[in-house]
Amino acid sequence: MQIAAEFITSVASASGLPRDGLSELAMVGRSNVGKSTLINALVRQKIARTSAEPGKTRLANFYRVRRGTSPPMYLVDLPGYGYARRASGTEVRGAAAIEFAKLTDAFFDQGRGGRNPDGTTGTKAIGVLLLVDSRHPGLESDLDAWAWLSSTGRPCRVVGTKADKLSRAEKVRHGRELESLFDGPVPLVSASTGEGMDELWTLIARLPKPTAG
Repeated sequence: MQIAAEFITSVASASGLPRDGLSELAMVGRSNVGKSTLINALVRQKIARTSAEPGKTRLANFYRVRRGTSPPMYLVDLPGYGYARRASGTEVRGAAAIEFAKLTDAFFDQGRGGRNPDGTTGTKAIGVLLLVDSRHPGLESDLDAWAWLSSTGRPCRVVGTKADKLSRAEKVRHGRELESLFDGPVPLVSASTGEGMDELWTLIARLPKPTAG
């Protein structure tokens, strides 16, 4: 199926968030989980910049994507859990950390407003993919993120990345553990080999349809 994708903007603060009403699907996860790489694999082109340095992304990056005849939407690469830590492991304190928190809080605020393509006003409901490293199920930071995202009321699903790093037996074992931890199916995908990409698009298509609000 044909996929059209383009980079739209990088946002450093709440004031820069798009307000055009397009549906948004956020990629959330730890800094080294492979959000940018997965976006490139999903759209079959290199539109998202990747870095060998975990936590390099400090911005919310918006990509406008249309698959087949489906309505366009934004794929959003949010700063990872490690966005508040430097490569050395030391915390980024003060104004920088506060600004990161403001950015993510504002993104999940349904009151952003704007005019939707159907003529209604209000930000479309936001869907979320929580990306977790399938090699390391049960990390505390992932479980904390899941608990918080579940409390927001946004449609949210969990996806296990880097499945190509697992043996067949590990895929079965880790898959079962992830399903137990996150109370439901957790597809395992690989941006490197393309494993699970079709299933991931199916999951995205089955997320509850957004509504104006």
